[in-house]
Amino acid sequence: MSVSDAVLANRSSAIAPVRKELSSSVVWLLTILAALTVANLYYNQPLLPAIARTYGVTNGQAGMVAVLTQVGYAIGLVAFVPLGDGVEPRRLMLMLLAAVTVSLVGAAVAPTLALGSMAALAIGATTVVPQIIFPLAAGLAPPERRGATVGRIMGGVLVGILGARTIAGFVGAAIGWRWMYAVAAITMALCAVVVRVALPAYHPRATVSYRELLRSLVPIARREPVARDAALLGALMFGSFSAFWTTLAFRLEAPPLHFGSRMAGLFGLLGITGAAVAPIAGRLADRRSARVTVGYAIAAVAVGWIIFAVAGTTLWGIAIGVVVLDAGVQAAQVSNQSRIYALDTRLHGRLNTIYMVSYFIGAAVGSALGSAAWEIARWPGVCAVGLGLTVAAGLRYRLARPPA
Repeated sequence: MSVSDAVLANRSSAIAPVRKELSSSVVWLLTILAALTVANLYYNQPLLPAIARTYGVTNGQAGMVAVLTQVGYAIGLVAFVPLGDGVEPRRLMLMLLAAVTVSLVGAAVAPTLALGSMAALAIGATTVVPQIIFPLAAGLAPPERRGATVGRIMGGVLVGILGARTIAGFVGAAIGWRWMYAVAAITMALCAVVVRVALPAYHPRATVSYRELLRSLVPIARREPVARDAALLGALMFGSFSAFWTTLAFRLEAPPLHFGSRMAGLFGLLGITGAAVAPIAGRLADRRSARVTVGYAIAAVAVGWIIFAVAGTTLWGIAIGVVVLDAGVQAAQVSNQSRIYALDTRLHGRLNTIYMVSYFIGAAVGSALGSAAWEIARWPGVCAVGLGLTVAAGLRYRLARPPA
C-alpha cells in the first residue's frame, strides 16, 4: 500500500460533518481574509523603483524582492498548506498570521537589500492563509455550489492582489515604501484578532502526521492527471501574469510615459474589474467542462499581450491590456481550482499544495524572466516573455490529452 493510500485508509473526510456550518457570513469572512492576506505578496511591485533608489541598486536587482516573495510563497505552500488536511484550520491560520506580521515588520525596517530580500522570502512563506481557506471552503460547500464558492473567494483574492498594488502605489508616493509594510503588519495583526473571535473551529475527525502529509504529495501528483494538467497550465498562466506586473512600474517610469508608483497603483485598481470574472467562471465550471473555460482564458491572455506589444507605450493601451489579461488569468485560476476541488475531498489540502506550488513557481519564473527581459530589451523583451509563456500554455492545452 502506498503512503497516500495508507493516509486515506486511516482517515475519513475531515469536513463532511460540518458542511452545514458554511454559512454565507462565513464565506464572506473567508473572502475578506483571503483578500487582505494575499495582498502581502504584491505590495512590493509598484514600489520596486523606490526600493531600488533606497538601496542604490538597479531596477533589475530590486526585482529580486518580487522574485523571492514568490519563491517564499512556494516554500510556504509545501511547508504549511498540507497541514490543512490534519490540523484545525483556524489554529493554523492564527499561527501564520502571527508569523507574517513579524516578517512584514522585518521588511519595513530592513537596512540593506540583502536583509530586505530575506524578509521578502519570509513574507512569501507565511502568506499562505488563502491556500488554507480554499480547501476548507471547497470541502464544506455542496458539490453543486463548489465552483461558485471558490469563484467568490477567488474574486476576493483578485481584489486583494490588484488592490494591493493600488494601495502600495499611493502609500509609497505619499509617505514611503517602508510605511506600506508597517501598515500591512498592523492589518495582519487585526486579521488575527478577527479570526480568533469570529471564525468557527472546524475540527478534523482524525489527524495525519506531518511526515505522512509531505510524503503523500508525490504519489498523489503521480496518480492524479487532472492535478498535473491544472498545475502546469496554472504555472504558465501565472508566470505570464507576473512578468507583466513585476515590470509595469519600470515601463511607466520609462519614456515616453514618465509616471511613478501612484500610476502603477491606479492600474492595479483598473485590474480589479477582472474580479467580476471569478463568479462567472465558477458558475461555468459548475455547469460544463472547466478545462474548456481554461482554453478560453488562455486565448484572452494572449490577446492582452498582443495589445501590450502593439500599444504598450500608451496609457490607454496598457489599460485595455490590463483588463483583458487579468480577466483571462482570473478565469483560468478559478476553473483550474474547480477541477482539482472536484477530486477527493480528503486530499484537498495536498491537491491545493501541488497546484499552488506549481502556480507560484511559475510566478517566480515569470517575475525573474520579466525583470531580466527588461534589463536586456526593455518592454519588447517583456512582451516576448509574457506572450511566449501564454503560447506555451496554449500548446499544452491543445496538444496534451485532456485528463478525464
